[in-house]
Amino acid sequence: MRMIRSELLQELSKQSPGMRGEEIERVVDVFFDEIAKRLADGGRVELRGFGAFSTRERDARKGRNPRTGDSVEVPGKRVPYFKPGKDMRVRLNAE
Repeated sequence: MRMIRSELLQELSKQSPGMRGEEIERVVDVFFDEIAKRLADGGRVELRGFGAFSTRERDARKGRNPRTGDSVEVPGKRVPYFKPGKDMRVRLNAE
């Protein structure tokens, strides 16, 4: 089961009847933008009880073009990483 952005906005709207849809959308935009900015600056975002967002370095490597089978160089890069917090792990594994 998945949730897309519009479904998240609808759920937040249901739980926040005093806020207009535009306000909720702005809050969600700012929330995700700030996380992305911090990660782009090499930082970390920690939400207690939920988890921590950070980045990890991927080394350069040799890849393969699936169409031709030729070897290609894949440059190193930073990728986002999420580590769930203890409360989140407990919640996910509750029976």
